[in-house]
Amino acid sequence: MKHLRIDVFSIFPELVDSFANASLLGRARRSGHITLQCHDLRDATTDPHRSVDDAPFGGGAGMVMTPAPIFDSVEATDAPRPLFLLGPGGRRFDQAVARELADLDGFSLLCGRYEGIDQRVHDHLVDDELSIGDFVLSGGEVAALVIIEAVTRLVPGVMGNEASATVESFEEDLLEHPQYTRPAEYRGWPVPEVLRSGDHERVRRWRRAAAIRRTLRQRPDLIERRPLTDEDHALLDEWPE
Repeated sequence: MKHLRIDVFSIFPELVDSFANASLLGRARRSGHITLQCHDLRDATTDPHRSVDDAPFGGGAGMVMTPAPIFDSVEATDAPRPLFLLGPGGRRFDQAVARELADLDGFSLLCGRYEGIDQRVHDHLVDDELSIGDFVLSGGEVAALVIIEAVTRLVPGVMGNEASATVESFEEDLLEHPQYTRPAEYRGWPVPEVLRSGDHERVRRWRRAAAIRRTLRQRPDLIERRPLTDEDHALLDEWPE
């Protein structure tokens, strides 16, 4: 059985731990497919206030996370490497990176807070940096949960239906095809006939064509990364909108 270990370093470890005890992540933890350990950076502090931040040298607004609690917390554990800092300067986390991380035996995530983290952590402790998008969050905990969920569902045995992970949005740089369920007609809107035909090959071709068309309409930037093949164009001709 594939097993993946993930360690998270944060000043709010309970945010990560509580979320990861529910739903798919919770089942993956209980089944032993993943081990998730959350470390409180404040446990490595030595002052009565358990301080993890201080004013920036050179002045400026806000506070900066100090290096000592971070170094001490990481070095006191056997947390798996690579250790990723979560922040705006990292490489963009996407489905390809999720697959990359799912293939590892383990990795660790460092959640930033305040105005940032002392540069010496960037330079001498972490192995890489990841960003989930160009927007501002109060801390890295939400980003950690995004990464953990995206990666965990790719670990063999976690998903009830292994095929589910291979036909979802962003696999092959395509959005997922439209989904329908019962009833076959609702308020006069019917489910496409092909999906009720029982012809699995026709369904496969329709779904592929629908995924391509949806991506062209909603995320043309993805198509630019993977130009359509002759087979893709043939499917679009076979299944006109």
